[in-house]
Amino acid sequence: LLLEGQGWWGTDENRLWIKSEIDYDLDAGSFEETELQALWSRPVARYFDLQAGVRHDFEPGPSRTYAVAGIQGLAPYWFEVDGAVFLSEEGDLSARFEAEYEFLLTQRLVLQPRTELNFAAEDVPELETGAGLSTAELGLRLRYEFDRQFAPYVGVNWKASTGETAGFVRARGGDTETLSFVTGIRLWF
Repeated sequence: LLLEGQGWWGTDENRLWIKSEIDYDLDAGSFEETELQALWSRPVARYFDLQAGVRHDFEPGPSRTYAVAGIQGLAPYWFEVDGAVFLSEEGDLSARFEAEYEFLLTQRLVLQPRTELNFAAEDVPELETGAGLSTAELGLRLRYEFDRQFAPYVGVNWKASTGETAGFVRARGGDTETLSFVTGIRLWF
């Protein structure tokens, strides 16, 4: 079960963004990942905002707090991008890049490919994270917008652990690749 959410409060010049991601494994009956970010955002270009703040990972254990610096915006050709660098209280440096695009099949039917790449500057065995590209995720969602505020979707998501991260996952007997079918509701208010 995956729950992602983000919202903001403020003006175009100064915004407080709250981003969260909760990943619950129904088979194991436990949380796989739980992350919360609080970011201050300020425009630095016509379509891009600079973001800085704090991130806390509750799961996987041990929980960690990170300083965050990133950029979020609309790249040429209408790609939505979000990139961030994280520095943990333990001195672990990591980065994340996300991109998505919306193909309007009709005025209401939207196909959305998306990708997420996670990188680490060094091995962090207690978090099962290896240096370099640690995970790659590709997804494709098809949604129907009853209106802009309410849109159910279905899709598929592929996630792979790479390099040393894959070695850590294999050592505990886990799968280095997962394919998931997703369904959900996109709400905008």
